[in-house]
Amino acid sequence: MLTWTLHQDEYLDELLRLEGRGYAAIYSTCGGCQKLNPTFRCEHQTCLGPSLYCQACIVARHSALPTHWIQEWNGNFFERRALKTLGLVIQLGHPVGYSCPNPLKAIKTFVVIDVTGVHNVDVNFCQCDGRLEKRQQLMRVSWWPATARDPQTCATLAVVRLFQLLNCLGKLSAHDFLRSLEFLTNNDGLAPVPDRRRAFRHIIRQYRTTLRMKRAGRGHDLSGVNGTAQGELALQCRACPQPGRNLPDGWDNINWDAMPEDLRYKYFLFLAQDCNFRLINRNVSSETKDPIVGDGHGYFVNHGRYSDFLRTQVSEDEISSCSGFQALFLANKKRVKGLRTTGVGGVTCARHNMWRPNGIGPLQLGERYSNMDFIAFSAILNTVIFYLILSYDIACQYYKNFWSRMESLPDDMRLRVEHSRVWFKVPNFHLPPHLPACHSAFSFHYMWGAGRTHGETIEQNWEFTNGAAAFTKMMGFGTWFATLEDIFGFHNWHRLVSARRLLHKRMAENVRDGQVHRDAFEAFDAALQETAPDLVASWKKWVHEWESRQHKDGTESPFELKEKVMSMREIRLKLTKEELLRSGEGVEVEREDTPSTFVLMGLEIEERYLTVDVKSVANPTDAQMVDFLKRRTSLLRRVRAFRKLQHTYMPQLRRFLTPTQQAMWDSETQRDAETIRLFMPSEISDADKRNKACAIGLADVEAELRIGESREALNTLRQGLRTRTMTNRFRLRHCTGQRMLTRGQGVLRQVNLKIHRAKLRYRYARNALMRLRGHGTWEKELKILEDSDGGVAMFGVVALGEGRRTLSWIWYTSQAAEPTEMELVEALRVEWCKAYARMRRWHEDVVLVEEEMRQTIEYGYWSAHEWVRRAGMWAGTVEGEILEGLTAYAREQERREIITCEELTANWARIRERGRAFLAKELAPGDDVVVMLDDDESPPDAEEDGPPDYEDEADDEIMD
Repeated sequence: MLTWTLHQDEYLDELLRLEGRGYAAIYSTCGGCQKLNPTFRCEHQTCLGPSLYCQACIVARHSALPTHWIQEWNGNFFERRALKTLGLVIQLGHPVGYSCPNPLKAIKTFVVIDVTGVHNVDVNFCQCDGRLEKRQQLMRVSWWPATARDPQTCATLAVVRLFQLLNCLGKLSAHDFLRSLEFLTNNDGLAPVPDRRRAFRHIIRQYRTTLRMKRAGRGHDLSGVNGTAQGELALQCRACPQPGRNLPDGWDNINWDAMPEDLRYKYFLFLAQDCNFRLINRNVSSETKDPIVGDGHGYFVNHGRYSDFLRTQVSEDEISSCSGFQALFLANKKRVKGLRTTGVGGVTCARHNMWRPNGIGPLQLGERYSNMDFIAFSAILNTVIFYLILSYDIACQYYKNFWSRMESLPDDMRLRVEHSRVWFKVPNFHLPPHLPACHSAFSFHYMWGAGRTHGETIEQNWEFTNGAAAFTKMMGFGTWFATLEDIFGFHNWHRLVSARRLLHKRMAENVRDGQVHRDAFEAFDAALQETAPDLVASWKKWVHEWESRQHKDGTESPFELKEKVMSMREIRLKLTKEELLRSGEGVEVEREDTPSTFVLMGLEIEERYLTVDVKSVANPTDAQMVDFLKRRTSLLRRVRAFRKLQHTYMPQLRRFLTPTQQAMWDSETQRDAETIRLFMPSEISDADKRNKACAIGLADVEAELRIGESREALNTLRQGLRTRTMTNRFRLRHCTGQRMLTRGQGVLRQVNLKIHRAKLRYRYARNALMRLRGHGTWEKELKILEDSDGGVAMFGVVALGEGRRTLSWIWYTSQAAEPTEMELVEALRVEWCKAYARMRRWHEDVVLVEEEMRQTIEYGYWSAHEWVRRAGMWAGTVEGEILEGLTAYAREQERREIITCEELTANWARIRERGRAFLAKELAPGDDVVVMLDDDESPPDAEEDGPPDYEDEADDEIMD
């Protein structure tokens, strides 16, 4: 840009030169027939270059380009002219340049919409063949008519394709797109453009539907459009198991119960379901005026059956939840007046982000079991299932009456599979706010065969579709369905394309990080095996037995300690109940915005250990710097949201800050995110100033939450100390040799980091509580924490048997007794079980990705064979032109499938080989597992063979 600024005058002169005749002014003859003084040119030199032509030549040369604008030199400047005014008449039914002996003139106001604008053109239809309809004549010149009878408006396929891409990717509405074409046609308002918005919307909807039929092969099927099956127009996930397409021959004769576990989970079907309350639709039309075309052919459920089923469930309550996302459920009942749909529920592939056929349905009033049941069972209709893993953010509630509710569904929609082969899980990000009893049983981390599945894929999919909410909410019912169907299909197609590099990337990550976790666990396990092999064997047996008995009442988890502490979640629940009581007394309380949620937001931001992580790295690498930058950006967004609420709950805050604090407040935009002070009520030391700066009762709310925060931090500290004690004991006594000692550092470092963070969190919370409440009885439980207390110093060890050492007060509070040997073993057991689970999940994901790669390639070969079959279905039954088009399209698709499969086989060969070496434990610790590619092989992130991946990699880090 700095270089360009040196030539701005030159660019300006050249742009102005184009307003005149340019260098063509030195030529006095027509660029076609050599006549003198030509005055016409194509506007903006769209074609033919800057040459000037006479009227006859410019019209003749545009007989095949009728949607270009022409400019005429009037002696002073160029004026726009339409080809119609220059005498161009477009003859349909014959090649360009041929006249028709029996023409039929179209209406004078015939309009064609193209990428160059909205054009009024002269059109003659052909009556030579009485069987050829007007709409067919228009379609054969790539003009799509707005109506099937007596069309007066058309759009070129070029403009329709352009809009579809902009609509699906950029969420540009048809209204704004056509307005831009109108402005391109006439931007000064002197020549009004005919209004064809309604006609253009009809064209787009017809094109969407027809294109989906074409891509699904309905034009090649003898039954045609009317033979379309339910869900047939939806793009299938090629990496998921599909009988007859990508499963091995004879799979249906396999004895699944006798199959080894490391092979059985390869055929798990992972699905995720959820609701989106942004994709609303207002009741602005009716199903009679705007009907659904192709009901149930794609991603939406069959609306007729759906409506009939819901009529029998009108009295059902909305879904309840044990999680902390209650605001979502309370929001279901808000702002529903005048809405036909309050959102949509959907089912997606939980590993590959692919929407399921018939896996989306509109919601009428919140998130109800009846809606989600019908959508879920529709998504798995006619699907052969060995094991079904269903992820849902409220799975702990949803699964309880799952099978009894199924009985109310139509018989053909019921799931024919053993109850023990359907598992329910909660996505990783949504699980922590649930009750502790849900954490182990519904976690993907502790599920046999889950691999690295996190279940949050549907949330990532909603993010892509949410951009369509603004322009779809005022659509008619049928148009709303058709538009979202197209957007869902666009998303699925580009997920298929991006899978080519994503699966490669995931395999490389699995082998690299899987080797790290395997080494860490084996070193940890080896030390324990030398001293307590029977104990380790009992832990391992416990883990496997627990995995086989998930969701069963009374099953004790090996991944949890039994210690209980009143946490911030419980205290927040108590405060929320009090706020609800206040609202019942006439005090208006907005559920998403309460004093407790405001203070809790501040506490969550304070729990930002970015400062610790930054200071712990003396010379960060480029990758670490990028990671710090991402975390700072995310943290800064949260701080800005906190500041908006702070203006409501602490409106006079700045007046009562010290001069130093005011300087910090004013310069926070110039500081790193981790150093920004939040200025919670506890940071105002003077009680009178605090009461004036804050809303009534805000300081008391923070004090209550600080007590919970202190207890949680103290509990985390005790657990970390116990784990470190036993880890150090076994490591120092039984790990010999530099190799084993080095490998054990990874586990110990994570434990030490956990202890250090808990120490900082406790001290900060206690100091805040002291400023808020002063000295009091609470100090008997929450005492001052010194570095010498219980081995809080970084390298201290809580070890029994030290003759002169006195245990710290943290083991004698009302929340904790003196740690016994059994408690220490319990802490070590939890750490061993979690390490064992982590190692197995990485191993499983290598198996899963290897199978997904194989299934993707096999599906491609099946699809190619299917197109070959379709190519010959109509031989001898249709006329030559249609037969040639059918065959050409089928052969093109076959070739694309074959080339894709061959490229994937070649590109994935080396990384698949490394995956197999990892599974066979042939990768030694010193092998190249960090850089998974050779020098001559480009990394998967650098591939540009497709559009960008919509899956946010930062989300994956959060899921981890």
